[in-house]
Amino acid sequence: MIYLKTDQEIELIKKSGLVLGKAHAEVAKWIKPGVTTRQLDTIAEQYIRDNNGTPSFKGYNDFPASLCMSVNEIVVHGIPSNYELRDGDIVSIDCGVKLNGYHSDSAYTYPIGEVKEEILALLRRTKKSLYLGVEKAFDGMRIGDIGFAIQDYVEQFNYSVVRELVGHGVGKNLHESPEVPNYGKRGKGIKLKEGMVLAIEPMINLGKKAVVQERDGWTIRTIDRMPSAHYEHTIAVRKGKVEVLTTFEYIEQVTTNTSLMVVAE
Repeated sequence: MIYLKTDQEIELIKKSGLVLGKAHAEVAKWIKPGVTTRQLDTIAEQYIRDNNGTPSFKGYNDFPASLCMSVNEIVVHGIPSNYELRDGDIVSIDCGVKLNGYHSDSAYTYPIGEVKEEILALLRRTKKSLYLGVEKAFDGMRIGDIGFAIQDYVEQFNYSVVRELVGHGVGKNLHESPEVPNYGKRGKGIKLKEGMVLAIEPMINLGKKAVVQERDGWTIRTIDRMPSAHYEHTIAVRKGKVEVLTTFEYIEQVTTNTSLMVVAE
């Protein structure tokens, strides 16, 4: 069942997305070599709760943290720990906020210190692929149009698209129908209708597309241990346009002119 949201519901999700965007930015202020992923998780949870929200991820199917912290070859669902970020790492931070009964969901990948140019290019292009997918998410298009736009762009660089993990609907539940793959065929799949709210989240690997799950039951990494990047927005499908409900604006106020900055492709 796909739930179409009213304008009022979309506005509530957008308010949740604002707190989420600012929580991401609060975390970004502290990202540097030597900080632990658990410290960053604590900062995010405190900010969300101080702003009347609830971390969507904490306790979700017993997930133990507010952030998914995925370093280097970890694609998604990395659990915060005492791991200290190092010069040359990348870290994908995925976060969700529940506010006034509605969830929002977004992710951003940061370079730490001096990162190899081929990995920085992966970040830039994964970020661009997100926006190419978002551009196709208006009324009358199809799910396959979103995935095709992402896949068609990144595969020209010989990157691979993770198949096992996909975007999803968002609303009163963190994960709702429909699924939103980051690959597909134009004109195929469910037709998009005004009022759908979707999390679009390309997960793009520098190497092979295959992934494995670690023994903790959560952490997903690339099978070849090559780096992976992840960016995500929550959007609303509108007639003739797309409304982005989450924001990177506050992140980029923090990261501009720093080593954390990811320049648009």
